[in-house]
Amino acid sequence: MENGSNFSRFLILWIGELISSIGGGLTSFGLGVYVFQLTGSAANMALVTLLGFLPTLLLSVPAGVLADRYDRRLLMMIGDGCSALGILYILFCMMDNGATLTQICIGILISSVFSALLEPSYRATITDLLTKEEYSKASGLVYLAGSARYLFSPIIAGFLLTISDVRLLLVIDICTFIFTVISTAVVRKCIGAKVKQKSESFMISMKEGWRVIRGNKGVLILVALSSGITLFMGMFQVLAEPFVLSFADAKTLGVAETICACGMLVSGVILGVRGIKGHFVNTLGISLILSGLFMAGFGLTRDMILICACGFLFFASLPFANNCLDYLVRTNIPAKGQGRAWGMVGFLSQLGYVVAYAISGVMADALGKIEGRGVGNGAATVIISSGILLSIIAAAVLLPKGVRELEKD
Repeated sequence: MENGSNFSRFLILWIGELISSIGGGLTSFGLGVYVFQLTGSAANMALVTLLGFLPTLLLSVPAGVLADRYDRRLLMMIGDGCSALGILYILFCMMDNGATLTQICIGILISSVFSALLEPSYRATITDLLTKEEYSKASGLVYLAGSARYLFSPIIAGFLLTISDVRLLLVIDICTFIFTVISTAVVRKCIGAKVKQKSESFMISMKEGWRVIRGNKGVLILVALSSGITLFMGMFQVLAEPFVLSFADAKTLGVAETICACGMLVSGVILGVRGIKGHFVNTLGISLILSGLFMAGFGLTRDMILICACGFLFFASLPFANNCLDYLVRTNIPAKGQGRAWGMVGFLSQLGYVVAYAISGVMADALGKIEGRGVGNGAATVIISSGILLSIIAAAVLLPKGVRELEKD
């Protein structure tokens, strides 16, 4: 199989995920605005985010084992296609006098359970298709597709909400699942299905994923540091919307999110074209330190120009950090254990998100009451503190010898 054709097949897969990401972003934005207008609570917004994330995290390890034992492309098709069921449930509830917070949480939970099948199989499929030299370039494109939910979705959703309601956003999202399943099916047909292998037990396979990570000190340190970093990034992710919505409308929020996410577009394009040629550890540390500083700047003002500027620079820093993390981990994991290893990496590195989603909204609401200035000011305080702590923890990436050794062939 020629390398050039493999990259073209990766692009087919990538286009499907790009479209799916935009659709998912529409739903995320629309439901966030809907829940905030319904309850006026950052904690309830955080609850919806937590329920959308927690099943994916908890199931990431067994999903990684499945990705090594069964056809990865088929698992992606099942995960993408069936995750639409949860969105359909919310849509039907919306048609019947509006959905309650409980109904929204149930629908998000259903969708998230099936989505858990996708990530380890998707990452392992990239390894199946591409060479080591193409990983950095592909990582930039993958991150660009993921950022589409922040780049294109908010401004589209903000505009659509001025002429319709959240139900239209849900319908569009459901339609995008079709494109994703088709693109995955095309790639599966081209490269063939993975033959089921009779191997060790499910639990032993899960332990093998942990053994692969534990066997490399640098990877283990990087995963542990990533968990701390995701804690503060998760707080920003949850609280940015209620912070802006406390003094602006949904359309303004959509425009602001799109402008901020353009930072990811610029960086994603640069990385997709050029990649990173070296100094991955230094680039990782510096980009994360800058991300923390720009995050803190985001919460310091209510001037939309300054907010957009800080948000743009924050998102411009993230693709470089993500690219370096992806490269350092991917090139230090044996190819035969990629699926189970990525499942374990995803589980451990994203534990910080669980804590962030569980406490950030509650903290913002509590601080807002204590300060007597509302949830918006409470959210700003948490965002500023998180940015400062992110910069401090990110600086630790530059120190461990084991992490620096990951760059050596």
